[in-house]
Amino acid sequence: MTEKGLRDQFFLLFMYDTGARLQEIRTLTLRDITWGKEVSVTLHGKGSKVRVVPLMKPTAEHLENYLKVFHPEYNRKENSYVDLPLFYVVQHGRRQPISDSAARKLVRSYGDKAKLICPELPDIVHPHLIRHSRAMHLYQRGMDLTLVQQWLGHAQIETTQIYAYADTEHKRKAIEKSTAVNNPLRSKRSASRFTVTDEQTLKQLYGLA
Repeated sequence: MTEKGLRDQFFLLFMYDTGARLQEIRTLTLRDITWGKEVSVTLHGKGSKVRVVPLMKPTAEHLENYLKVFHPEYNRKENSYVDLPLFYVVQHGRRQPISDSAARKLVRSYGDKAKLICPELPDIVHPHLIRHSRAMHLYQRGMDLTLVQQWLGHAQIETTQIYAYADTEHKRKAIEKSTAVNNPLRSKRSASRFTVTDEQTLKQLYGLA
């Protein structure tokens, strides 16, 4: 694997594992990594709010491999080079945080490649879709909504609740597809009760507010 491939792979894996907003990832520095029995990162969210998110063991291993290539001078046992951005580009000989446009282009390019294998993917894969997917997977695996809220850094539980609505609607559609047309249960279904009408909540979920 090339160095670029290593970086891109870790970037996507890190984005999914943490469920972080793109801005939170762009502003991460080596100082925000906490080493121990379990590795975690400190994310700086909206409104100067800070939260700590643990990394899965495979992600932590990828992190170490990434650091060896892109931050070879970094020594986690010493307080050195900790202000460098975790993900960066080199401009005029200095490391600068990866730009918003470059990060979005990275995600979209791999989304386009993935769509060739999985046509069900949206036409445009953007960073917030990865965050959305992580949240849905956490909820579907039994994580309480309040914990999902803390994981994502949502200020209001109402924003997080949309994942419960979305999951319920997904299950409703799956049941509908598996129910015969002449089954009397089909007449009992009601899509309206699964519909989220709070426009502000939808905007917040997709990063528009």
